[in-house]
Amino acid sequence: MTSKELRFDFSKMKSVEIQETLSQHQIILTVEEALKIQKDILKRSPTLSECILWSIQGSEHCSYKSTKQHLSQFVTDAPNVMLGPTEDAGVVSVAQDDKGKRYGIIMSHESHNHPSQIVPYEGAATGIGGNIRDVCCMGGQVVAVADSLRFGNIKLNKTQWLHEGVVAGIAGYGNPVGVPNIAGDVYFDSGYNDNCLVTVVTLGSLAEDELIHSYTPDLSENYQLILVGKATDNSGFGGASFASINLEQDKPNKGAVQEPNAFLGRHLLKAHYALFEKLKEKNLLDKVGFKDLGAGGIACASVELADGNNFGAEIHLENVHTSMNDMAPSVILCSETQERYMWSVPKEIVDFILDHYNNVFDLPGVSAGSCASVVGQIRCDEKYQVFYHGELIVDANAKDITQGIRYDRPVQSKSKVPVEPSIGLPEDFNDVLLGLLSHENIASREMIYENYDKQVQGQTYIEAGQADAGVIQPFLDDRYPQEIQLTGVALSVDQNPRYNKVDAYWGAKNAVAESIRNVACVGASPQALTDCLCFGNPENPEQMGEFTEAVCGIVDACKEYHLKEHPNHAIPIIGGNVSLYNESKDGAIPPSPIISCLGKMSDVTKAITSSFKVEGTCILMVGERRDECGGSVYYDLYGQLGAKIPKPDLRELERQVCALTDAIEKGLVLAAHDISDGGIAVAIAEMCFSKKMGVAVEIPSGLEQDKVLFSESGGFVLEIARDNLDEVEDIFAHYHCASFHIGMTTNTKRLQMQGCIDLSVVFAQQAWREGLRQKLM
Repeated sequence: MTSKELRFDFSKMKSVEIQETLSQHQIILTVEEALKIQKDILKRSPTLSECILWSIQGSEHCSYKSTKQHLSQFVTDAPNVMLGPTEDAGVVSVAQDDKGKRYGIIMSHESHNHPSQIVPYEGAATGIGGNIRDVCCMGGQVVAVADSLRFGNIKLNKTQWLHEGVVAGIAGYGNPVGVPNIAGDVYFDSGYNDNCLVTVVTLGSLAEDELIHSYTPDLSENYQLILVGKATDNSGFGGASFASINLEQDKPNKGAVQEPNAFLGRHLLKAHYALFEKLKEKNLLDKVGFKDLGAGGIACASVELADGNNFGAEIHLENVHTSMNDMAPSVILCSETQERYMWSVPKEIVDFILDHYNNVFDLPGVSAGSCASVVGQIRCDEKYQVFYHGELIVDANAKDITQGIRYDRPVQSKSKVPVEPSIGLPEDFNDVLLGLLSHENIASREMIYENYDKQVQGQTYIEAGQADAGVIQPFLDDRYPQEIQLTGVALSVDQNPRYNKVDAYWGAKNAVAESIRNVACVGASPQALTDCLCFGNPENPEQMGEFTEAVCGIVDACKEYHLKEHPNHAIPIIGGNVSLYNESKDGAIPPSPIISCLGKMSDVTKAITSSFKVEGTCILMVGERRDECGGSVYYDLYGQLGAKIPKPDLRELERQVCALTDAIEKGLVLAAHDISDGGIAVAIAEMCFSKKMGVAVEIPSGLEQDKVLFSESGGFVLEIARDNLDEVEDIFAHYHCASFHIGMTTNTKRLQMQGCIDLSVVFAQQAWREGLRQKLM
């Protein structure tokens, strides 16, 4: 083929010349990859657009070229799974109407780490926007988001700048687009000094017959590709490949960060929802494909809409609506301009869809340059071709593009293993508890939550900060049958970086266990997980080893924990994301397998919070205290890490969760809180703050007092009315779970524990409430 576009004959170049050429044109390929594309895949000299396309679609961010073989170990199927991790988002069934029709929750989990480190507001805002689009394009209505954030040493000015910008960006997009933020977590650790993590979970709701797939369903008709949304510009060009390289702090690539427009995003959501209803009325939902434009822009959306069903596609870039003159065709093709979607639809309904966006919802009038336009069509020969004013600039097999280049990276075990420190008993346990409560990784997150709109859709039942998981009623409106409108859905996000510093396998297992415990504490039965796997450089055998160990930890945890409603089925992973190269010249981040858990309850009015409710009630501990202070905040107070991190037994946790959710379902539990950061002393203290309740507690254990109070071995603290204590203990005994009556709530307004803590609740609450705020002022 003849072309005016640049073409590279790498076979005639020396390695150093290839490297210089790739660098000159900002193509993120290795010398070996460039040669493989030319010699083995295309079998000819590639064009500039082809090189850029492979650098994006073949990146770790898009093709998982170093990780896909390991991800294949995940359990992804179960009777409640309506759609596993094969498209833009997973779907799990959580309700069924009187006619047997199922209703599901769409769940997507993504990261936007590199962009947020460089431009925190825009990086975080576009992370929210992209995740919302992933859920919307499955045919559902977006009902909630949650965020899981990791920042560096809290004393650094840059950490405070990043935190402020990221939180503002999440609020600056999520609030105006009209989606409540119901859950999340945040950790500060020096391991994230040069690489913050911004991960987002988004939920949507739909009936099973409303699902729209992310691929072209068939070729019985002539399918056209329609680009919808903002006019294409050069923002975010190379974003996916940018997310697959180490950050160079002295050369930040701000041009690879997209620009958000939340108000256009909200208008597009309304337009999509209205179109979904029209397509449903016309029985066309199974005749169309729909994708958001994220990584790789037009190129990746179109090739995946085609190859998802083994088809090809043809794109004509001159038909793309743009907002800039003289844009290079490769930029038009691969720019990651925000607020864009792509439909694959039969030709007979093209005019109807164009009219819906351009006239009924007046996209051109809402945002200059925005519209819907036909930019190509689906082919039956599996070829992916891109033209620009008649010039063929990409000509390849669609599957070759989507598969990328696979790697079997070498792995190596961690070379340095932490040791358990020798810390004597504290002289003043009150001071230790105050230090824990005011620690940045325990103190109240109110200063973060207060930025977010938590009630915008009127479906939030328990807000972030009121319990260990957020709870919503996703089927509350009249679109859904009355018999499912009380269905509750709980969401949590968890991972402790200090555990993962010690041991990537057990750190990952802890993340799964903690996310499950948090959902159970509100009374919801865990249904599905998603993961966001954030790690360093996969080319480093030790860091690749950490990745494989973490994946094994997640796999084992899921296989050991079974669904309550389907006891022969492991809890499934229905979606996720891998983010690699979270590394700078000073090293990689701690292994960070961030896990989100979705739970369900048939009657949301039975959901409970974590605060003690009544004076004179019984306090029940579930889960024995163990000598497991490794990675604890207690050790961190002394500048130590430790080795003995918690090693949860997921089978035991399964029994505990079954017992706890049974007891909550029967109305026997007044409050529940999981035991995690800071140990049982912190868990009990936090439960006292809302109503300034006092407690008198004595915990049976053969351990030293500091291990009893501050070990982070998993478990639960429950508030039980005296008249219900025997029945609750019988429920736990039925499931062969140990439970211990350890004390009572009191009217003293004092925290009295183990004979060594006697502290004013008001004083303790002040330390907890102001701990994070004061450090970030």
